[in-house]
Amino acid sequence: MSNFKPNYFQRRSKPQGPKSNERIRAIDVQVIGSDGNNIGILPLNKAIELAKEEGLDLIEISPNANPPVCKIMDMGKYKYDLQKKANLAKKKQKVVALKEIKLRPGTDVHDYNFKVKNAKKFLVNKDKVKFTVKFKGREMQHINLGKDLMNRIIEDTKDVGKIETHPKFEGKQMVMIIQPI
Repeated sequence: MSNFKPNYFQRRSKPQGPKSNERIRAIDVQVIGSDGNNIGILPLNKAIELAKEEGLDLIEISPNANPPVCKIMDMGKYKYDLQKKANLAKKKQKVVALKEIKLRPGTDVHDYNFKVKNAKKFLVNKDKVKFTVKFKGREMQHINLGKDLMNRIIEDTKDVGKIETHPKFEGKQMVMIIQPI
């Protein structure tokens, strides 16, 4: 009996990035030289030969074109440039956080002022603020207190934010979202 065990579930890692050199599956390709000039449509083996002469790789830039567009360049440098572009795009994107502030219909003046001050701070930092007024038991009969509270919040935060979602009832709570100006 042999010691060999076939591994049927062996994973093969797919090559990352664009196709290059012998991995390109086209007969003819549109070739762009290493200096950026258009060389023209060439057979694949001739294009790979040109790239090898320069000590570079033939990289498929636009695989969906007819014929596919390939450029003669260094594969390592190309992957590095793609990574740099991705990192730059990630750095420039702004993630907007949603901060929640919970209140009750009978919230006192000091607590209210403190929470509105925090909400203004969040809005200045370009975060959205979700105000939630929770009603318990018999407070459900006094929904107008919650509406008054929401209107007061709108009035107090209008200099740093505008309403994204108007106050609406969801079950036993009233919800409103204010976004930064």
